[in-house]
Amino acid sequence: MSLFYRSNFKFTCKHIFISLKIYLILLLTGLSLLLGTIVADAAQLKAGIAKVNITRKDINRLINDSLYARILVLDNKLESLVIISLDTRAMGEKGGVGINFTERLRNKIQNQLKIDGNNVMITATGVSGEKFICTDIEERIFNAVRNAYQNLVPVNIGVGIGKENKITENRRLKLTNGKEWTIRHASPLPPDEEVAGIGPVDPEIGILRLDKKNGNPLAILYNFAVHPYQGVPNNGLTADVPAFSSRVIENNLPAGTMAIFLQGSLGDISTVLYKDVNSPRDAEALGNKLGISVLTSLKSINTSKNSELKGIREVIEIPSRTDISERIASLEKEQEKLLRSLKGTSLNFKTFFPLYITYSIFEEYPSYYSHRYLREKMTDSKDLENLDKENLRNLDKYLRNIYAMEKLTRIQNNLSILMEQQERLATKIGKTIDFEIQCLKIGDMVLVTFPGEPVAQIGLNIKELSPFPNTFVTAYSNGDVGYSPTAEQYKTHALEDTYCIMAPEWQYIYEQKVKKILTNF
Repeated sequence: MSLFYRSNFKFTCKHIFISLKIYLILLLTGLSLLLGTIVADAAQLKAGIAKVNITRKDINRLINDSLYARILVLDNKLESLVIISLDTRAMGEKGGVGINFTERLRNKIQNQLKIDGNNVMITATGVSGEKFICTDIEERIFNAVRNAYQNLVPVNIGVGIGKENKITENRRLKLTNGKEWTIRHASPLPPDEEVAGIGPVDPEIGILRLDKKNGNPLAILYNFAVHPYQGVPNNGLTADVPAFSSRVIENNLPAGTMAIFLQGSLGDISTVLYKDVNSPRDAEALGNKLGISVLTSLKSINTSKNSELKGIREVIEIPSRTDISERIASLEKEQEKLLRSLKGTSLNFKTFFPLYITYSIFEEYPSYYSHRYLREKMTDSKDLENLDKENLRNLDKYLRNIYAMEKLTRIQNNLSILMEQQERLATKIGKTIDFEIQCLKIGDMVLVTFPGEPVAQIGLNIKELSPFPNTFVTAYSNGDVGYSPTAEQYKTHALEDTYCIMAPEWQYIYEQKVKKILTNF
């Protein structure tokens, strides 16, 4: 090769190398800038909110306050989460929203808004509104979700834990015979002397605060465990405790702020004074207290630019219950024993009531003034003493019959429930139950869903096993497996373990699965 061509070749190669180097530098610089823009954009969490009335218009009942769906949409460009809270009793048929409601709504959101359906949580507040839900609820909620998604605004978030321990109590009474008794209007309470203790209550309020860039709150998401069945004095339709607590929160924050209630582990948690007969049942007072507790806790929650969003969803199989026949047989045996315990007595209610009052108030001299008793003592007469003994025997017999009939009422109620569950398991459910677990992480808050009504101890257990300090269980979410007592509670024969379709093993399976998910979350 000539010197000219060799020199030209070297020059050409050098030129190409320099050009390629410059091109790569420019390319990497451009990618870096682009990536930086994406990361910067992704680092900014955005949120949108919406609220829609889901009450039917043609209901023949006074409306104290309407039922609503409240929506929170979160997006950081890499992940989107949707939380939908409905004022109804549960998901599915029991909640008045129909079969496969969760699946249909998720699919619609995924197909039309391109948000992963696995990141959509649909939950109920637990209020008794299932008969008053509008027929086009699916369309109304989807439109609200779309509206929230189209109106995202930048937010800072903060997580905190409040406390409210004055409005709830555990409704499972521990009895001296080792059994338990659920406080209900459908059955009387046991005698005071048969009550040995009560179960636990979780007073924590899990709070997520979302602030707009001007510092004003956009939304307050709060989680608390309470059966919202207190009602209002006018007996009108109401969204109960969650509606009143949310109203207090919203009325004391800048206009436009939305409070969104998420139900906690409420399975055996009741409102206090649930059986009070001396004052009207009023959820407003209880809701006001809860709302004030949330507002108090908000003062100590600092928000920051935390954009972390994460979601995971798994469906596991839970074995169905197989002991219902044995439980029915056991109750029928107890029923027969109580029937045999009923004894004849001279008294009816007309004669029992005045005697009971008299002998309860004037224990020492019930039948006459004291001087008559003293006179009989002086004359060695025992007429009044014998009369009192006879009356006390008859009172005791009558009271024993009353207590037996109260227990019979409860047994009959439980038998009806068990037979209903037995039929349901045989015709609609089968040997296993699909059980969905969804975990959502929003900054420092972790929500663990439960497709039914877990008792308080389950929620406490999940908090204990979670590696995240701000972990909260949301009941009535994405499905409905009904009441879910602990394995130990199956032995005590109260409402929650009667109204249950899962085998006791469900607790271990669920808790271990949640532990595994959260450990790798």
